[in-house]
Amino acid sequence: MFEIFGFKKELSKKEEIEKLLLKAREVCENLSHAELEKLDINRYVYSPTEAIEELGLDEELVHQLLEDYVIQILKSIHQFNIYIDIIRSSNNKSSALNYTNLRELAHKNLGVARNLRIKDAEKILYVLMKEDNLKYLEMCVKALESCAIKLKPECAYDTLKLLKVKSNL
Repeated sequence: MFEIFGFKKELSKKEEIEKLLLKAREVCENLSHAELEKLDINRYVYSPTEAIEELGLDEELVHQLLEDYVIQILKSIHQFNIYIDIIRSSNNKSSALNYTNLRELAHKNLGVARNLRIKDAEKILYVLMKEDNLKYLEMCVKALESCAIKLKPECAYDTLKLLKVKSNL
């Protein structure tokens, strides 16, 4: 009824998070069945048990560290894309391609993923450190973002909202 007058029902935060999670799962599944099949990341489900046991941390701290990781990854996604665009631009100008910044950012994030035993992120970030194919790198960045969202959807939602607000300032 409200739509008749130009009003639309806004989604609740819970519905928005569910929609975000569904989209992340869809992206991850689509990439896993095609271009990133060999990484085998689609069916991965994170368990904090390994990190808790091996690092000797309590579960609450591991979950806080996971949230910090998700925030870090989502903030890094934009930078990964910038670096890929710079490399592509150099490629179009027939300049020497410099992957250093991209690989350093991947390495920085890989250390955190390894410490927290986040296996899907480890695989993706390792590829980002080694691969030269720009189209494949772009797909890896999309998969990395989707995997981070799946890891902590509410934290991801809050972070993406904050990043959107900051980008509009």
